[in-house]
Amino acid sequence: MKIFKEYDLKGMNLKNRIVMPPMCMYSSDNDGFVKDFHKTHYISRAVGGVGLIIVEATAVVPRGKISSNDLGIWKDEHIPGLKSLVEGCKEYGAKIAVQLAHAGRKCDADEEYTVAPSSINFSSHYKIPKELTIDEVKEIIKNFRDGAKRADKAGFDTIEIHGAHGYLIHEFLSPLSNRRTDEYGGSLENRTRFLREIIAAVKEVWPKDKPILLRVSADDYKEGGIDIKEMIKIINTVKSEIDMVHVSSGGLLEDVKIKTYPGYQVSYAEAIRKECGIPTIAVGLIKEYDHVEDILSNNRADLVALGRELLRNPYWVLINAYKHGYNTDVKYPKQYERGFK
Repeated sequence: MKIFKEYDLKGMNLKNRIVMPPMCMYSSDNDGFVKDFHKTHYISRAVGGVGLIIVEATAVVPRGKISSNDLGIWKDEHIPGLKSLVEGCKEYGAKIAVQLAHAGRKCDADEEYTVAPSSINFSSHYKIPKELTIDEVKEIIKNFRDGAKRADKAGFDTIEIHGAHGYLIHEFLSPLSNRRTDEYGGSLENRTRFLREIIAAVKEVWPKDKPILLRVSADDYKEGGIDIKEMIKIINTVKSEIDMVHVSSGGLLEDVKIKTYPGYQVSYAEAIRKECGIPTIAVGLIKEYDHVEDILSNNRADLVALGRELLRNPYWVLINAYKHGYNTDVKYPKQYERGFK
């Protein structure tokens, strides 16, 4: 059984293969600070045995928030609160990442205007974004760099760059949202430039011995957009500069129909793992123990993220170790040991 086997990623040792993916809790204030709820939320999953916890989309600049209640990492004052999450999760044996994010045209926070590669709004509910100038693009790249530096100061084991779900990096990658005619638009080389420059800037300040994750949407589900073949090309342009890909899909367009079911995105993680030769995280409505084990045992992905399932059951790891006879492979919190004897 692979679920409870340790996994090493560039020296970061995970005690098992279960990941809590980043899920916005919309529980901060307008200034992006960690609240008591965040501590309860994340640390309880560490107590529950999760191997890697990825903190929700954390904005590198105020205009990069998805909502007015998102976490932030755009100023040094955010570091102590984020550090409290790190220390709490590590106390119970979890490794912890933070997702560095910019919402782009999907910013629904209380901001005067939003920004995007091109002046195309996500839907009628959202503002028509301002097309970024070259200087503004460079400034956002610096914002990601500064966010990574703060993440290191807070003690995170790894970072995840958010390139998925229709947010700013994804908007640059997809020809459906990027209509630029300069060096950041048009060809695949140009559309990946923003991502490549963010990764390069982050690596200037992120410790060389700590891994970097990238989250992507492998399919826009619309003709003319990104599909898995194009995403494989994108990953091949950056794979030497990152350590793992967290493979999701969709989010760029409001008017697409996606057939969802448990594991509906696993084939994308499998394809990227096979064709690009890079470790992947599979995600997408996965909840059952046997399904997780099947994904891992058949080498379809290296780690499996449980999103909604960990919202429902923070102790998924502990309960399944107990149910399936793997008690010796899991260290139970001493306060809970008698519940698993």
